[in-house]
Amino acid sequence: MSEESKRREALIYHAKPTPGKIKVVPTKKYATQRDLSLAYSPGVAEPCLEIEKDKNNAYKYTAKGNLVAVISNGTAVLGLGNIGPEASKPVMEGKGLLFKIFADIDVFDIEVDTEDVDKFIETVKNIAPTFGGINLEDIKAPGAFEIERRLKEELDIPVMHDDQHGTAIISAAALINALELTGRKIEEAKIVISGAGAAAISCSRLYQAFGAKRENMVMLDSKGVIRDDRENLSSEKAEFATHRKIDTLEEAMVDSDVFIGLSMANVLSPEMLLSMANDPIVFAMANPDPEIKYDLAIKTRKDVIMATGRSDHPNQVNNVLGFPFIFRGALDVRATKINEEMKMAAVEALARLAKEPVPEQVNIAYGETKLTFGKEYIIPKPFDPRLIVEVPPAVAKAAMESGVAKEPITDWEEYQDKLRERLGSDNKMVRLLLNRSKLDPKRVVFAEADQLPVLKAAQIAYEEGIAIPILLGRKEAIQALMAEIEFDAEDILIIDPKTEEENERKDRYAKVYWEQRKRRGVTYYSAQRLMRERNYFAAMMVNEGDADALITGYSRSYPTVVKPMLELIGMADGVRRVATTNMMMTKRGPLFLSDTSINIDPDTKTLTKIAQMTSQVVKMFGLTPVMAMTSYSNFGSSSDPRASKVRDAVAYLHRYYPDMIVDGELQTDFALNADMLKDKFPFSKLVDRKVNTLIFPTLDSANITYKLLKELNEADSIGPIMMGMRKPVHILQFGASVDEIVNMTAIAVVDAQQKEKQEKEKQSL
Repeated sequence: MSEESKRREALIYHAKPTPGKIKVVPTKKYATQRDLSLAYSPGVAEPCLEIEKDKNNAYKYTAKGNLVAVISNGTAVLGLGNIGPEASKPVMEGKGLLFKIFADIDVFDIEVDTEDVDKFIETVKNIAPTFGGINLEDIKAPGAFEIERRLKEELDIPVMHDDQHGTAIISAAALINALELTGRKIEEAKIVISGAGAAAISCSRLYQAFGAKRENMVMLDSKGVIRDDRENLSSEKAEFATHRKIDTLEEAMVDSDVFIGLSMANVLSPEMLLSMANDPIVFAMANPDPEIKYDLAIKTRKDVIMATGRSDHPNQVNNVLGFPFIFRGALDVRATKINEEMKMAAVEALARLAKEPVPEQVNIAYGETKLTFGKEYIIPKPFDPRLIVEVPPAVAKAAMESGVAKEPITDWEEYQDKLRERLGSDNKMVRLLLNRSKLDPKRVVFAEADQLPVLKAAQIAYEEGIAIPILLGRKEAIQALMAEIEFDAEDILIIDPKTEEENERKDRYAKVYWEQRKRRGVTYYSAQRLMRERNYFAAMMVNEGDADALITGYSRSYPTVVKPMLELIGMADGVRRVATTNMMMTKRGPLFLSDTSINIDPDTKTLTKIAQMTSQVVKMFGLTPVMAMTSYSNFGSSSDPRASKVRDAVAYLHRYYPDMIVDGELQTDFALNADMLKDKFPFSKLVDRKVNTLIFPTLDSANITYKLLKELNEADSIGPIMMGMRKPVHILQFGASVDEIVNMTAIAVVDAQQKEKQEKEKQSL
């Protein structure tokens, strides 16, 4: 994609369909006049009077307790510099988005039009009653230090400048673990810090809090080593001035143990790295290009422990590991500030988490057999679902122990349960899916590439590294559309099965197909004719190893597309009927619905097989399947065959697959409402479990339900995911959106990865 195309796509993302990235939504009912009279006049007067009596009641009657202000004056935005408050707003909205999706914290972004430190502080103090916490962002030094210090002193709510402390907290956790792996004590470590901005100062201070000695630190700015004999040093730089008579990074690096890079790309040379002590620790955190490239560093020193700010290398120092969870813990005990004890508790929680067994969901997301504590895993991954249940409690406990918590937590188990529930409000599963596909992209043939949405999805898959597209359709039409959307990729294969230049391949495919089906009424001539059809041609590409997976169905009805797939691809060993499941991204988390597209009225045996296949798909996403077999009846309340077939399927699964967490027949509200289920049916295997899979008795009930969820609740849908096919073939719903096609492409890639892995395991037996 050209730079201009990237620029335009970024602008469209922020502008459409609604400008910006965040919005305010009501949390109370507002349907009736009674609701409105309670929400506003006259009912609203009552909480106002209660808050007048005691300002702390604002936490009880308003959203203050879960509301953070992300505040900037736009003086140090990303790498763009001083671009002003209005221009900083997209970044502040983005920070608000991260707060919400990682820790379920609501945010108002505030852009303040002043570079005067006193005026900025006065503005923030004046609006502080609205908020439960203040996150300062992208404010240039040295003013940032003064602003944060004074606001922390003068306000009674948590205040943190994430640019200073976020990197410090994450890198400190990584440093503690790296030092442990190399058998060093932090008190003895010789540390070089390249950079002297807000983040570098904060990192150095936090390392000291954990035992690093100032005399063992050397800090550099753009002029070189910060020495105590240099004139006109700011108080922050003077704090870390060295007495050593050295001037350059090259001199500072000799025999050093740790390099902390918060400066600019490529300042650390291989020669400097070679001059470090044994088992050097290098955190090259300049973004997007680190102080030394990851591949160059590990090629230069096999014993190096390396971290960067990039997601495409191990040990990413990513602030999102810190600020959402630190504020979450601070808000939940109504802390009056974020103090050193709370920051240190976050560091220790992150360091400790990296040493614990990693959930399968995280291993799957990163394509690892098993992530384990070591040189390439010294800090948790951003997708780790344990972050929200480990870091906020640690921060909250530190706030309580240090005396800054106004509302102490007494039931920690209940608190962790509430934190887990907050995970259900985002689309982590989509990010996990896309991340996993990128680890080993496969060749995906798009059978309808001359349809603009399909081609756009192929473009995104290609540019994001999700898949290697093969485009089927009219070549001239595809090339014209590619030019229109600036899809610049000379290495992409475009095939029109109807052209003479594909005769050799068509004949080869036709011969294979005819050999397979000549005793089923297929002539060689008819086989040749069928190979002109895209779906037959595409299926044969997958069968013959010319492609790894197939996406089709955008412009044709589902049944007409399924037929050639079953004829050519066929079902996997031991599968009697194929089926589909849709993963719906709901407010309560991912919910799998089966069978949404294939089996109109499945019998008992088919229902059991659908349940088994769906269970495998759920596990593919690193989740434990908790399955309800749904009906209009509950546990035998109806003897009708439409209910009894579900009951019989459950009985079969209980008998032959006792380890499966499945029960029914059960009405959907009982399946999804844990309290109702426990009250009325305490014997159920689903009691005290969160159902994440619904198996429906008929196609119409499943299909109607998933489309209702999609349209009325705006739940994202991934699917239909084909289950039981011999090869990775996935059929889109008619008229699928670009995002849905991209997600299905990722599914096809992950499916291909799984099948390749299973085939290798078979061959090794």
